[in-house]
Amino acid sequence: MNPETAIAVAVLLPLLGAVGIALTGRWPNLREGVTIATALAVFGVVLSLVPGVLGGDRPGLTVLNVMPGVALAFEVEPLGMLYGLVASSLWIPTALYAIGYCRAHGEENQTRFFVCFALAIFAALGIAFARNLFTLFLFYEVLTLSTYPLVTHYGNDEARAAGRTYLGILLTTSVLFLLLAIVWTWKLTGTLEFSPGGILAGRVDGPLVAILLGLYAFGTGKAALMPFHRWLPAAMVAPTPVSALLHAVAIVKAGVFTVMKVIVYVFGIDFLSETGASIWLMYAASFTLLAASIIALTKDNLKARLAYSTISQLAYIVLGGALATATGVFGSGMHIAMHAMGKITLFFCAGAIFVASHKKNVSEMDGLGRTMPFTLAAFFVGSMSIIGLPPTGGAWSKWYLALGAAEGHHAVFVGVLMVSSLLSIGYLMPVVGRAFFLPPNPDSAPAANSDEKTTSGGFWENLREAPLLCLAPLCATAAGCVVLFFYAPDVLGLLQTMRLGR
Repeated sequence: MNPETAIAVAVLLPLLGAVGIALTGRWPNLREGVTIATALAVFGVVLSLVPGVLGGDRPGLTVLNVMPGVALAFEVEPLGMLYGLVASSLWIPTALYAIGYCRAHGEENQTRFFVCFALAIFAALGIAFARNLFTLFLFYEVLTLSTYPLVTHYGNDEARAAGRTYLGILLTTSVLFLLLAIVWTWKLTGTLEFSPGGILAGRVDGPLVAILLGLYAFGTGKAALMPFHRWLPAAMVAPTPVSALLHAVAIVKAGVFTVMKVIVYVFGIDFLSETGASIWLMYAASFTLLAASIIALTKDNLKARLAYSTISQLAYIVLGGALATATGVFGSGMHIAMHAMGKITLFFCAGAIFVASHKKNVSEMDGLGRTMPFTLAAFFVGSMSIIGLPPTGGAWSKWYLALGAAEGHHAVFVGVLMVSSLLSIGYLMPVVGRAFFLPPNPDSAPAANSDEKTTSGGFWENLREAPLLCLAPLCATAAGCVVLFFYAPDVLGLLQTMRLGR
């Protein structure tokens, strides 16, 4: 198929998949087959666009001209290509994992769950391939609304409260700040099209540049910059596959991707560098980066710890863009992919631990590595990528982020990146240390197994890995962290085809 058709098919397939999932809901095996088949097909179509983009093509598709200068339209450029690959490729292991998790945990409303999952991928690909701010904003809001039922999946008071926080923060920031910024941009320039080098140079100056940038940065609530971050820890009441979707596949990546698109194609890094309008954003991202890492150290609940880790890691990406250097932009783009692979591994592991042992807290995981060695080994590999250690992909993205800070003569932010990596060791490695190097504590067995505690080992001797459909995806994504270390030059090569200058 030609590239224009491929764009349409890539965006529409998840939507059609959602319909197919809904129609086959009475037959779980068929429903899950539709889910996997759709995920595989979407990835295949997205992958077919890569050679053209690498060769310099920017295929596009105009669906509807809404008004002069405003259209519902798509165009594939390198940054969007990378995000599209991340979302479509990780949908496959996430779908497999979700099937295993939902079956093992006896989840209710599974058809609704998988339908909303497919709708989220539909929205994510619409964001990835958006040609302009109008299209991006439209799909950004669809992503928020389609994931609300996933956050409130359990339907209890805690889930409903989390859903209110989720919708309240994300809709308020997007309507009050992001929409205002988009309208202001259209008023200044007469266009909402993304353009290499940006569209604002010569149209706005002085403090107004920094104010407009602030509306975009804080209006993109999914980027979770403090103080608009509380929705992310609150959403951890959802099932673990939803957490993986939130943290790796679609939602938060849509946030930082939006910030990066605005920095590169609306403001332009040359314009931001000349005006110094993004310096405040460097400090705001650095504060979020360090504060979230410190909070993560205090969390005993594993998913809460990982949630604050995500907030910190997202700030890396925002910081790289705010540096307004080519190397910083490349480092941020690479970190979108590297963090996605590492963090999805960690959340898969957290869910597998809960399915197999009903453990949620780090303090309860003493000796768990002896009975769940594959899961905890995968957690170790994912942690190395988040920390930024070779041989995992995170080592390269953090290296280029530090180079970007040095290139912009911002030594303080090189220091911030280093300190944060040390803090990430502090909140991730204790999980591995407890699991592999401390003896099991029989008193931490759940009440349902209390009759086994009188036997030798009891609960721990009978503990096994999570079901195969949970275990296989987390092993695959852990391997992906290592694979990305060796294929980092290919990721960088894709990003280097971006047109950053006017």
